[in-house]
Amino acid sequence: MDNSLIVKDTTIYAIAKNSNFDNLLKPLVTKIHLFDTFIAGTSEIKNNPIKQAKKGDKLTLQRKVSKFDDNEIAILNEQGQQLGYVPEKDNVIFARLMDAGKKLNAYITDKEKRFGLDQVSISIFLVDF
Repeated sequence: MDNSLIVKDTTIYAIAKNSNFDNLLKPLVTKIHLFDTFIAGTSEIKNNPIKQAKKGDKLTLQRKVSKFDDNEIAILNEQGQQLGYVPEKDNVIFARLMDAGKKLNAYITDKEKRFGLDQVSISIFLVDF
């Protein structure tokens, strides 16, 4: 007789996946592409780690209190270091989503030098559960 402990995954996702209902739950466990833009304000940050950033890096978006922009959103790398901001012309909807409790993140899609500065393109996603 085998006395080993059997751990069974009984989460709703596991049950649905094993029951061929996983397609019904995919919208609940996904990220939704919202917008493509770039990282603004990289030259304003001292010792900016933007030089180490590379295509595919996951980024965190974080709301900031600012006297210049009511909708300011900082862009952080995986180590929590600030790289820059979501451009002011693009941040209103994202700020509203974040203020309503929605989680947003971004990924670097391209990086090139322009006029001596690092121009970093990103895609912003809504993390949906």
